[in-house]
Amino acid sequence: MPRFAALLRGIAPSGRNMTNDKLRAVFEGLGLEDVGSVLASGNIVFRSDVADAPVLEKRIEDALARDLGISSPTLVRTYSELRALVDSDPFPGVTHSSNTYLTATFIKDLRGVPDVLPGQLHPGGTEIVRYDAGARAVLAITDNSEPNSAGGFMVWLERSYGKGITTRSWLTVQRIARKLED
Repeated sequence: MPRFAALLRGIAPSGRNMTNDKLRAVFEGLGLEDVGSVLASGNIVFRSDVADAPVLEKRIEDALARDLGISSPTLVRTYSELRALVDSDPFPGVTHSSNTYLTATFIKDLRGVPDVLPGQLHPGGTEIVRYDAGARAVLAITDNSEPNSAGGFMVWLERSYGKGITTRSWLTVQRIARKLED
């Protein structure tokens, strides 16, 4: 049975309906198997005999709205998509730290995707590394030496791709891939 990760946008650990146990319960209520969570920021892993990611996304979004009142885009990726992304080593020689923040922004709807140019700089010192077509993700490095340096880049991402995006630190992406291996 295929393994998946659901990346939920806008999940905050402080939201009373956004706790991992409540999120997992919604997924289990859909009949998904081996449901687990990674951190407290809307990363749910599971197995499903349904292999169509858009179908899974719609079912999950509907269930989250119905059961928890959460209206949030859900982006589903397969284990193989995330594993290939991690194995591609998109940040060779760069370490994620408080000053060098490595991110992957996952995109739901690819219609009208603007050109993503490696080396392109954005407000606040964020550099695009590349677009990964397999994982449908923009990979970037933000120089966090200035307060709120990622803000301009996040605004650009949402303006370019709409609200159907969600960003994860590279460390979180690696954790999700490891959790899917269990």
